[in-house]
Amino acid sequence: MISNVFLIVLFCVALPAILSSIYLLAQTLLSVSCAAPRPASRQTSFDIVVPAHNEAGNIAQTIASLRAVDWPTELYRIVVVADNCTDETADVASAAGATVIERHDPVRRGKGYALEYAFNFCKSAPAKGAIVVVDADAVVSANLLQAFAARIQSGESAVQAHYGVLNPLESWRTRLITIAKAAFHIVRSRARERLGLSCGIRGNGWCVTQSVLEKVPYRAFSLTEDLEYGIQLGLAGYRVAYADEAHSDAEMVSDEKIATKQRQRWEAGRFQLIRSMTGPLLRAAIVQRSAICLDLALDLLVLPLSYIVISIFGLAVLAGIAVTQTHSALQLVWVALACAACLLIYVLRGCQLSGLGARGLLDLIRAPGFIAWKLLIGFRKRSDEWIRTERDRR
Repeated sequence: MISNVFLIVLFCVALPAILSSIYLLAQTLLSVSCAAPRPASRQTSFDIVVPAHNEAGNIAQTIASLRAVDWPTELYRIVVVADNCTDETADVASAAGATVIERHDPVRRGKGYALEYAFNFCKSAPAKGAIVVVDADAVVSANLLQAFAARIQSGESAVQAHYGVLNPLESWRTRLITIAKAAFHIVRSRARERLGLSCGIRGNGWCVTQSVLEKVPYRAFSLTEDLEYGIQLGLAGYRVAYADEAHSDAEMVSDEKIATKQRQRWEAGRFQLIRSMTGPLLRAAIVQRSAICLDLALDLLVLPLSYIVISIFGLAVLAGIAVTQTHSALQLVWVALACAACLLIYVLRGCQLSGLGARGLLDLIRAPGFIAWKLLIGFRKRSDEWIRTERDRR
């Protein structure tokens, strides 16, 4: 006979997934687009930093995209940091019109170290403006600097544009990634922007003023250095605003082995941050009465979607079995179904914002296999080194 104690334990085990489902539903309901401000003047200066490790095949396209932005050319420069490169990245970038700095350090390897090196170089800029970070395989929207300038001139210190997918139609995997990014980036970032919270830094297409960079020096060297620095800004009292109307799109890979390496690094880095930063964020939320830090902590604690789905599915199955023994277990079945509905609404909103239309809905049929793949990644060996991701095409 199944006891009530078993049902209580089952509920407690599933509680993180239940709370995560509620959190995601709340963000979905708040994901209406905010009005985009316009810059009061076109006088803000920018250094656009492009960290590159063996990106000779992609860097020219990225620089061409940056040279085409709608902003006075005398007010921005493109700085490529060729980090531990063994190919022609530096030569190609220089020929494309970028200022190139080279870094060689066999010990301190990683994107974080490359950014630190570039930021120190940018301190020599004659005007105190802002620094933008764009990945070496990205293509940006023409209004990128305009969107950043509008928010900086309105008093913001850090801004994140939408980090989109450059090749969404290449395969079913890239289409599912596009939906996932729309949910994770657009839905959640819009909600946090509407509440005046920090959307965090996503690694590609973000901006910080030089004055704030001096107050909060860049010392983020983990596997997820972008999330780490966004948290450091939050702890210092600065939020990251969200520029919904601008984007920096990077190419996603469809090959399973390549995608697995990327996902391993992200999952490992996120769990490292959960262990190291949740405590400081919660303390700051209490001591400083900071809603920004509280939300950053909650965002860290929200389980990856694949883990939430498995937990809710497990709750539904076990509670369903328990119903045959005790009618009180039916309440847990309803809880599981309610959580599943929350997740479905969240995913469908991401699908809607992805722009994939009916094709994206059809690809959601593959979601169970995609979730299983993401779960299996956690059992494979991880690497801490910054290794250039091989892409499927040029």
